[in-house]
Amino acid sequence: MAQRGIDNLKSNQSQVEPYVPADKNIPEVTITALILGAILSIVMGAANTYLGLRAGMTVSASIPAAVISMAILRKVLRRGTILENNIVQTMASTGESLAAGAIFTVPALVLIGEWKDFEFWPTTLIVMLGGLLGVVFMVPMRRALIVGRPDLVYPEGVACSEVLIVGEEGGAGILSIASGLAIGAVFKFMVSGLHLIQDAVKGAIARGRSVFYLGSDMSLALVAVGYIVNLHIASLITLGGVIAWLVAIPLLGGYEPGMVPMEVARDIWATQVRYMGVGAMLVGGLYSVWHVRRGIVAGVAGLRGVTSGVGKGSTERPRTDRDMPLGWLLAVLLLTTFATFFFYDYLVGSVGVAAITATIMIITAFLFVAVATYIVGLVGSSNSPVSGMTICALLIAAGTLLGLGIRGESAILATLGVAGVVCCAACTAGDVAQDLKTGQLVGATPARQQWTEILGAIIPAFFFAPIMSLLHNSYVIGSDSLAAPQATLFASLTSSFFGEGPALPWNMIGIGAAIGVGLIVTNRLLELSGSSFRTHVMPVAVGIYLPFSLVIPIFIGGLIRHFFSRRSVGDGPSEAQDSGVLFGSGLIAGEAIMGILLAIPLSRGFTFREGEGNWAVSLLTFGAILALYASLARRSRRAAS
Repeated sequence: MAQRGIDNLKSNQSQVEPYVPADKNIPEVTITALILGAILSIVMGAANTYLGLRAGMTVSASIPAAVISMAILRKVLRRGTILENNIVQTMASTGESLAAGAIFTVPALVLIGEWKDFEFWPTTLIVMLGGLLGVVFMVPMRRALIVGRPDLVYPEGVACSEVLIVGEEGGAGILSIASGLAIGAVFKFMVSGLHLIQDAVKGAIARGRSVFYLGSDMSLALVAVGYIVNLHIASLITLGGVIAWLVAIPLLGGYEPGMVPMEVARDIWATQVRYMGVGAMLVGGLYSVWHVRRGIVAGVAGLRGVTSGVGKGSTERPRTDRDMPLGWLLAVLLLTTFATFFFYDYLVGSVGVAAITATIMIITAFLFVAVATYIVGLVGSSNSPVSGMTICALLIAAGTLLGLGIRGESAILATLGVAGVVCCAACTAGDVAQDLKTGQLVGATPARQQWTEILGAIIPAFFFAPIMSLLHNSYVIGSDSLAAPQATLFASLTSSFFGEGPALPWNMIGIGAAIGVGLIVTNRLLELSGSSFRTHVMPVAVGIYLPFSLVIPIFIGGLIRHFFSRRSVGDGPSEAQDSGVLFGSGLIAGEAIMGILLAIPLSRGFTFREGEGNWAVSLLTFGAILALYASLARRSRRAAS
């Protein structure tokens, strides 16, 4: 049965035969599924908040959530259906997507000094309203961009459906997640709690006026990120790091006798080089809009399909093709729009500015929801240029306000308010698209999934402000511990636009834009040559604005997957069979949860053991766990062959 379901995934997806037929009704939205989904959405949202602030990246929660759900419902409660498990992973992955939107923009308000800490209701509303808009704007596009476009593969959605189908027939995986969680948590406690292991091994040397930096963070979560996104993406991120740290910084120079090489390297990167990432992201975002323009038109056309399917016609559709009624969809949209207007009025203290801001937000949110939906269908969530789209939204908002003569604190708050809501909407829309693809393949009821997506956008939103506040008060967002690269850049951009900060290094932004254009041209040439390798702009841009010590463990994780598992996302039922993905998800959750737990006593003034671990012991311990990871990946490969 499971193999039949997986074979169906590989068939022409324009005529999908779902695993659960349309004429079969089994439990789907149950109280148990909703409670478990809500709990996992909070946990996965918290884990990705920590990961995103640390490394500027998040990973999909769908697969680990599906495995955990199957373990609890089947092994513990001795009940549960594949559609209940699908509802659980749907809610959990929404929490993860909200985390990406929250950490990219909201911390900028703290970094530029507009907020002294994360204000509860404004933070909650930015996340919640953006999430709701992502759902209601994406739902009308389901038939146009998911059902009617078999060329859009939605790789994470297909992979999650494989996991659910294999699990329906007794597939396991909870042990891999549990062991990864335990190892990740213990290792993080040894690093940040007991200080027995160094958090990084790094150094810099000077040659003439040039500075050369090398180093690596001791982060198992980042290794897991590299494994999950595979070597292709990990190598592009590393390419960005090489461009920034091994090419640009030495070329710019600036070292003088008596200076500390490490400090010189970090200063050059922070004040100049990382802005190349802004230029690359901007080009990537603009190109994405142009590249998927036809998909956007198809999405708008999908609105007419929803309208024609409301009322009597919609009830005549098969169970597996019923969307939320248009009346309810419009009600949620209007409520969210008015709530956003009143929120902006509260934020900036001006009805006129609030009206302008809300209008900009609605237009840009719909545009970038369409772009995000199409992009994740083409290349997956890992390559979605959300940062680039958010920069575009920020520039549109800032340019409009400057053109109208609006400056000062209200302009800064309005600009970041637009960027925050749009970013959350785009992140959520991409996640919803993957979830609805999973639902299409397993035979879920779209309308029920969409309602649970709305719940998934509301429930975890209340937890982001206290989590980010806790992390900020313990580790300081913007520091080496939590670099928050996107938020730091957005803070710098906004401050510069409205005269509150230093002038932007436009020459570096221009160089970054040129790099972005070069990557796009190279990508097109590779496509024409038939190569499977692609030079996506966004991973390279991420590598440019990440500290180089974070790039190295990501690359190591990609190497482990390539040489020991040799599977990539979307290659048949690989995600369902690759224990390394589940083990890595556990490592991420373990490190993140321990980091949050350690933040509680730290925020109350408690200090753990002082000092740093021995670097040799650190490398040996880190290497031993990497060897374990490689062994697990190899066993998973043999089991699948």
